[in-house]
Amino acid sequence: MQSSWDEELPDCRYEHKQPSLIKPSSHTPNHMLYLSNLDDQKFLRFSIKYLYLFQKSVPINLLKHSLSRVLVDYYPLAGRLKNLQSHHEHHDDDYDDDGDDDGDDDDKLQVDCNGEGAVFAEAFMDLSAQEFLQISNKPCKSWRKLLFRVDAPTFVDTPPLVVQVTKLRCGGMILCTAINHCLCDGIGTSQFLQAWAYLTTKPNGSVPITPFHSRHVFKPRSPSSLLPSVHPAFTKTVYNPTIGDCLSLNLYLQSQPLVPASLTYTASNILCLKSQCVPSLKSTTFEVLASHTWRSWAKSLDLQPLLEVKLLFSMNIRNNVIPEIPKGYYANGFVLACAKTTVNELVDGNLHHVVKLVQEAKSSLTDNRISEIIALLEDKNVKTDLTTSLVISQWSRLGLESLDFGEGTPLHMGPLTSDIYCLFLPVVGDSNDIRVLLSLPKSVISKFEYYMNKFLDSSNVVANTNGEFV
Repeated sequence: MQSSWDEELPDCRYEHKQPSLIKPSSHTPNHMLYLSNLDDQKFLRFSIKYLYLFQKSVPINLLKHSLSRVLVDYYPLAGRLKNLQSHHEHHDDDYDDDGDDDGDDDDKLQVDCNGEGAVFAEAFMDLSAQEFLQISNKPCKSWRKLLFRVDAPTFVDTPPLVVQVTKLRCGGMILCTAINHCLCDGIGTSQFLQAWAYLTTKPNGSVPITPFHSRHVFKPRSPSSLLPSVHPAFTKTVYNPTIGDCLSLNLYLQSQPLVPASLTYTASNILCLKSQCVPSLKSTTFEVLASHTWRSWAKSLDLQPLLEVKLLFSMNIRNNVIPEIPKGYYANGFVLACAKTTVNELVDGNLHHVVKLVQEAKSSLTDNRISEIIALLEDKNVKTDLTTSLVISQWSRLGLESLDFGEGTPLHMGPLTSDIYCLFLPVVGDSNDIRVLLSLPKSVISKFEYYMNKFLDSSNVVANTNGEFV
C-alpha cells in the first residue's frame, strides 16, 4: 500500500532557532591536521549523510552529553576545514548535496582542530516511525528536511559533523548525520557512530577503538618529478561535455530528473546469481553483485557499443600497505579500483567475464600501485574519472545497521538521499541480505530493474535447504 507521505514529508518544527554547537567535554589537541592525498581528493568533497529510524527515542541531553564526550577522542570532527594556501569565496546554492564540490579552489585542505564544535539540531515531525518505515525503501527530496542545512558559503566552511535528531509523534526518532568525507571513509564513520552509541549506553566507559588521527603514513614516497602515469580510475583529460558522443554520460545523468531504484537480494538470491557465472568461478558476494549491477546499468542506458565504460569501487587498504597502518587509523584508508571494458563486451559477454574484470581490478592494487596512486594525487589536475563510470560504494559490511543508543537497533538505516552513485546497503534484521540503491533517469529505471531481476526468473536453478544448487 502506498503511503500518503510518498510525495512530501511534513515540515520539521525546530526546538530552537539555531542548533547547538557541541564541543568536546575536555581539552583536546589544538593544531592543524594534515590531510593525506587520499583525504584531499576533489571526489571526496562532500558529506556522507546517514539516516537512522528508531522505534523509541533517546533523551536529547543524553545524546548531547555522549557526543561531547566522544568528540574528545574524535576531536577533528569538532574542528573546521581550512585551505592550506588561501581561501577563495565560492557560492553554490547546492554545494552540500551528495556530490563533488565544483568550486575552482584546488588548494590543499587541512583541519583546524580548534574544538569549535559539531552542529546539533533538535526538531519534531508529525509522523510516526511506522509511517516513515513504509516509505523508507526509496529516499525522496523532502527527506532533506531531516538534516539541518548549515548556512555556509562553501563546502569547506561547513562544519565536519552536522547532526539532527527529529522526534516523532509515536515517541520514536530519526537521527541524521552528515560526516565530512575528507576526514574519514565509511569504516571511519561507522567507528565514530559506534563509539558515540557506546558512550551513550556506558557514560563511564572508554571508546572501544582509540582513533589514530595522523595521516603521514600516506604521504607520497616518490618525489613529484617521478609522478607515475595516470591510473585508469583517474584522468587529466578535459572531455568535451556533449551528450551526443557519450563522453559526458555522468553530466547527462546529473542533468536528468532521477528516480531511485531499490532492490533487495537475499543470500539465496546471491547464490542464484553466482550460479549464472559459467564456467564456475570462485567469487565474493560483492564481486558478483557489482558485476551484475554494472552490466544491468549499461544495458538499461543503451550506450554506444564501442564506448569504454568503467566500474569504480573502493578498496580498503588498511591491511595492504607497508608500513602497517595503526589500528584505529581514522582517515580515508581506501583507493578506487577500476574495471573497464567496452559496452558491447560488457553487455554481450557472460557474467564470468565481468567478474574476472572486477577481480583483476582488485588484484592490480599492489602496494607499489597504491603508492603510485598516492603520488599521482599530488597533481591537483588529476581527477576521478566519472565521465562514463558507475561508482559503487559498499555500506553493507560496516556494521552500520547495528547502532544502538540504548533503546534498540534501528528499524531502518540508509542514506539521506539517493544519487547516481550506487550503494550496497545493509538490511536491518538480516546481515546476509543486501539492498542495491541507485538513481537513474525515469525513462530507464524500469529497464534497470528488469535486468537486475531477470536472473531470478531462471527456472533451471533450484536451491535446496543447504544453499547448494541441484
